[in-house]
Amino acid sequence: MSNWSTLSDMELVALLKEGDQRAYTEIYHRYKKLLYVFALKRLDDADECKDILHELFLAIWARRAELHITGSLSSYLYTAVRNRIIDLMAHREVSDQYMQSFQHYLDKGVSNTDHLVRHKELLALIENEVAALPPRMRQVFELSRKTNYSRREIAEQLGLSEETVKSHLHHALRLLRGKLGFTMLSLLILLVLEKK
Repeated sequence: MSNWSTLSDMELVALLKEGDQRAYTEIYHRYKKLLYVFALKRLDDADECKDILHELFLAIWARRAELHITGSLSSYLYTAVRNRIIDLMAHREVSDQYMQSFQHYLDKGVSNTDHLVRHKELLALIENEVAALPPRMRQVFELSRKTNYSRREIAEQLGLSEETVKSHLHHALRLLRGKLGFTMLSLLILLVLEKK
């Protein structure tokens, strides 16, 4: 095949399931701008929209053999983006509730059992998000935040370039900011520094 742009969506999906990278690339280029505009109208945050699309297309490639699209490809993609936006908003709401509770705890200076439990739940939420990072990214992030290693030392220990370490840290912070929000991420950094 010489021109994937002339293929229908379903033909591209069939090729994608067989591992055809050019079909995947065509799907990506065919829908990325439309999906971005769709997401941006709902989130009004360009970075989060880019992250959602990045994660979506990574997941599509990773699960290409198992894709089960009953309707049109466009419906499938729009639904996937919409569901990721809903998950993000629900997660933000939970994070905001925890932050309000934690702020109340800080303002009052009260150290009762309820606040301690919420504090532990908040820490568990943060740890779960860190644990959900891709393995190498998580490893770089944890070495950066839980040790006094410089980027160069992390790169040497893991056999990576400093640029790769920098990239992993940048993407980890972006993903965590998207999942936890800026306030929660700031709290995470403070808590980690507190442990040092």
